[in-house]
Amino acid sequence: MMSVELGELMHSDTASSWGEALFSLGRHYGFEKVLFAMSGSRHARLEHAFFQTNYPRQWRERYEAERLAYVDPLVSHCLASTLPLVWQADTFRSPAQRAMYEDGCNHGIRAGVAFPIHGPNGEFGLLSFACDPKPENGFAETVTPLLPELALVRDHVFASGVRFCPPVTHEAAPRLTPRELEVLNWVMAGKSSWEISKITGCSEATVNFHMGNIRQKFNVNTRQQAVVRAISLGLISPEDHHR
Repeated sequence: MMSVELGELMHSDTASSWGEALFSLGRHYGFEKVLFAMSGSRHARLEHAFFQTNYPRQWRERYEAERLAYVDPLVSHCLASTLPLVWQADTFRSPAQRAMYEDGCNHGIRAGVAFPIHGPNGEFGLLSFACDPKPENGFAETVTPLLPELALVRDHVFASGVRFCPPVTHEAAPRLTPRELEVLNWVMAGKSSWEISKITGCSEATVNFHMGNIRQKFNVNTRQQAVVRAISLGLISPEDHHR
């Protein structure tokens, strides 16, 4: 671990100088791209988080415009876990996630490791290190020995970066009916509308009606966005899968 960069990280006076120290640490470990995002509460809207990243501007603009935080499997993982996620192509499974990944590859964001951040006062965030390794490099085998040191970096990043978080604004969770919660849990489990209709004994049209109401209540466009929003608000949990 580079003590000089860590010192700069801990003593930076501005968010921009802090970010440069963070990016320097990433390069020290072989990651040209770094993304840090954190909000004062896991219940806050993801788009209101504090961001520092050296990802290409074009990629970031698309990420924000299309609200990809609600599609991003790294965000979903970090909401539900405290363990790091070594991510590559097979992490991105849905069509929307695959499209996001392919666009990232065009910008040199092909593989990496994401660390969840869960602070003592309810803060939530993630720290993702990314690179563009050659296919024959065996990325997972290369990055695994680095995980303990990168976890320590994550701890220093949180301790020094929490001061840049925006103030927490409390948002009331929308009221979902018992049937809407049931449908949303099955969506989280990866079931289609047809499968949910067979499980619940109602028509596929009724399932889609409930999903339409859920999307409207969360002010999102897709069922995956609704799932991520519901997890962040504590309405459902990945452990609630009916398996």
